[in-house]
Amino acid sequence: MVDVIESIDAAQVAERLAAVRERIDAACARAGRDPSGVDVLAATKYLAVDQTPKLADAGVLLAGENRVGSLLEKGGLPGTERLRWEFIGHLQSRKVPDVLPHVSRIHSVASDSVLRRLERHRDLARPELDVLVEVNVSGEEAKSGVAPEELDATIEACPFPVAGLMTMPPAAETPEDSRRWFAALRELADARGLRVLSMGTTQDFEVAVEEGATVVRVGSVLFR
Repeated sequence: MVDVIESIDAAQVAERLAAVRERIDAACARAGRDPSGVDVLAATKYLAVDQTPKLADAGVLLAGENRVGSLLEKGGLPGTERLRWEFIGHLQSRKVPDVLPHVSRIHSVASDSVLRRLERHRDLARPELDVLVEVNVSGEEAKSGVAPEELDATIEACPFPVAGLMTMPPAAETPEDSRRWFAALRELADARGLRVLSMGTTQDFEVAVEEGATVVRVGSVLFR
């Protein structure tokens, strides 16, 4: 279990964020991409609630939370309204109405029950809300996400604009081991004209960027 990060220094987070951006710039150069097309999302799952406002002080623009209760706590603190909040964790259908008023994007739409709840409670959503469909590109039984062959039906049934796709590859010994899964997600998105690819975390975001990520979800590289 990962320990909660009880204290962060905004200046230090700003330095680490700049270092992440430099690594993204280098990955984009290798791939012939414009680095302005990659957003850094600060994943706050293990960050203590009262430390969250420091993210905005550090220059973080985009924050993502995995747990609904933590999202409501952290997003309700003074200062955190400067952050754009997105939900990046597994979304239970019964939690949909709790999430909708508080986020600009949901990264993890992956079931018929969630789609039905999104439709039922669409009046609670922010006007700008869009979603990403989570795809289980590796076919792991334990992984969330729709199978690639179910993707078109999921997009068609979604009551909100589908901006793109998200995936979590299998646990890997090296970042390079995840490349084929990132490439597979990019191919699925390209075939459907979807522009957003949320893929890559602290351990493998550079490979994800080389394969087309437009959002990388990083936590420990910013906080520890």
